[in-house]
Amino acid sequence: MVDLEFVLWLVLPLILRAHTGADARFRFASYIDNHMVLQKKPAGAVIWGYGISRATVTVTLCQHQETIMKKVTTVKTYSNSWMVILDPMKAGGPYEVMAEQTSGGRNLTLRVHDVLFGDVWLCSGQSNMQMTVSQIFNATSELSDTAAYQSVRILSVSLVQAKQELEDLAEVDLRWSKPTSENLGHGNFEYMSAMCWLFGRYLYDTLRYPIGLVASSWGGTPIEAWSSGRSLKACGVPKQGFILSDSTAGPSERSVLWNAMIHPLCNMTLKGVIWYQGESNVNFNRDLYNCTFPALIEDWRQTFHHGSHGQTERLFPFGFVQLSSALSSVASDDGFPQIRWHQTADFGYVPNVRMPNTFMAVAMDLCDRTSPFGSIHPRDKQTVAYRLHLGARAVAYGEKLTFQGPLPEKIELSAFKGLLNITYSQQIQVQRQDAKIFEISCCDDHQCKWLPAPMNTFSTQTLALSISSCRGTLVALRYAWTTWPCEYKRCPLYHPSSALPAPPFIAFITNQMRANNKVAQ
Repeated sequence: MVDLEFVLWLVLPLILRAHTGADARFRFASYIDNHMVLQKKPAGAVIWGYGISRATVTVTLCQHQETIMKKVTTVKTYSNSWMVILDPMKAGGPYEVMAEQTSGGRNLTLRVHDVLFGDVWLCSGQSNMQMTVSQIFNATSELSDTAAYQSVRILSVSLVQAKQELEDLAEVDLRWSKPTSENLGHGNFEYMSAMCWLFGRYLYDTLRYPIGLVASSWGGTPIEAWSSGRSLKACGVPKQGFILSDSTAGPSERSVLWNAMIHPLCNMTLKGVIWYQGESNVNFNRDLYNCTFPALIEDWRQTFHHGSHGQTERLFPFGFVQLSSALSSVASDDGFPQIRWHQTADFGYVPNVRMPNTFMAVAMDLCDRTSPFGSIHPRDKQTVAYRLHLGARAVAYGEKLTFQGPLPEKIELSAFKGLLNITYSQQIQVQRQDAKIFEISCCDDHQCKWLPAPMNTFSTQTLALSISSCRGTLVALRYAWTTWPCEYKRCPLYHPSSALPAPPFIAFITNQMRANNKVAQ
């Protein structure tokens, strides 16, 4: 008997190419719909669709039956597609967008209404991005709190994979909509992302103008599925020979989600992207993640900039969540710490020279032992979305505020006192003293091992660690280098006013007995 799923896998890309690449039916692109949000000035929003080859298409923007602007273009012969770029518009609405096709003396007209201009954010990743509001803490209260956010509009892309890049979405799970308790809490891992919604809601509270949120995520998926072939080749990712882990439950083939769920959106003018992914790479090309993640960011930026004809910024803001915690049966497993480090391109912080215009929310202290969805799916999405929106306000909107926790700025060895002194870039709040969360690498007779470095004394910006346990050569220091560094919001170090946790780090002590050792880059 022929496997129906296998047949669909072979046939679906052919159907999609026929539908989206040579569609003579006059229509908008799949995600251009009633209630949508288009990107506001200084960028111009892109309106596009399909029609009859060489036909004339006139796009009109109207408000209260008054014409705001008209744009005229011709349907391309080779793709049957048409596109216009609207003049930059200030935030607000509602507007109506009308497209009229003229061909052989015959006119066809399309309309979408209740269109707003604001900022459009794309949200992508795996299951922690895919979790819905019904799955998070205080779900009932959150689902009832939508009336004040009717200018935050949501769109959810269907779960589809493809062997080749699609030009338009094959399906949309949730068309552009105003938020309701039904579409935000549709089910488990279905329709609208809670992380995406909360991030947009926090932004709206600050900006007070429309926000468009596009959710495109799939649980249990590695970064390779979301990356183009170009970026994977640049990082030397092998085409075959993957050993899949239990956490890789979704599609894992190269580029299949990039092809079907990201590339079809590339004509859209965006403000930025947020991303929550990495769990499926803990045991899957982990050592390449410090290349594949920065490469994905760079490639998405190039593609969206080109697809929107320069309207999406070339270095648009890209935010992400550093991995939270998960219960592990492997005592010494450092897969999660390694991915957390690689998420920053091995700097320990962002933005940095390899990841410009990025921002990060630290989530290692937001663990959830009793999550009914498994500890790898913590339910406190409110705190992590709030932390991420602080980064957006600073990086994407230029607001002067604290958006990351204290970072080590200087490390000094006081060998005769048996202490290692750390100076931080900001003030620190020592919430509790911990004897194990700092570790030193101590080497003797060509063997090194990690030993606890108990917290000793501290001030408003400095911290001393006891290193008396090391009888050999101290070569490195690390912080929170474990899958589960602390209990819920109980890590030792935070920023005093923002309550942002100090991120994990590893630093290599290169010049023994000298002051001002730098954190390894």
